[in-house]
Amino acid sequence: MTALRRGEMNWGVLARSIGPRVRLLRNVLAARTEAAGGADDLPTGALTVLALVSANPGTSQTLLARRAGINKSALVGIVDQLEQRALVARDRSAVDRRRNSLSITRAGEAALHDLHAAALPAEAPIRAALNPGEQALLVSLLDRALASMEGQAAQGQELGRAA
Repeated sequence: MTALRRGEMNWGVLARSIGPRVRLLRNVLAARTEAAGGADDLPTGALTVLALVSANPGTSQTLLARRAGINKSALVGIVDQLEQRALVARDRSAVDRRRNSLSITRAGEAALHDLHAAALPAEAPIRAALNPGEQALLVSLLDRALASMEGQAAQGQELGRAA
């Protein structure tokens, strides 16, 4: 029986490509997480932003945007909405008055807990398919892949400045 008859498809020239699989996995996880619900009417990316601000109190919006993989203007919109709901606080940095420093509020911690609890079932099939060591390895490999891409982006920016 061919793969198509079984409802499968051959990846063709993408058989060893990483990007399409990462994108597909991200899309499936995002759809399952969205379907699971969580805090009402929070913007897409709220879980990531709240988690990073909680783990890194006082972080700047620039650093947060970079780590979250969200462009700066989109991040400002997310932070605006979270601030309006009293989930994060935005203050001027004591070190650099041109920058904002972010922190999470008690209500933000509660929303983070709710969002995370709602998102966990979306990952359940992955956790069931991989043992704890494989899960740790997957996270480690993804972190290394991200770091390599960030290194390439920084290198490209340096080359652009030198030109």
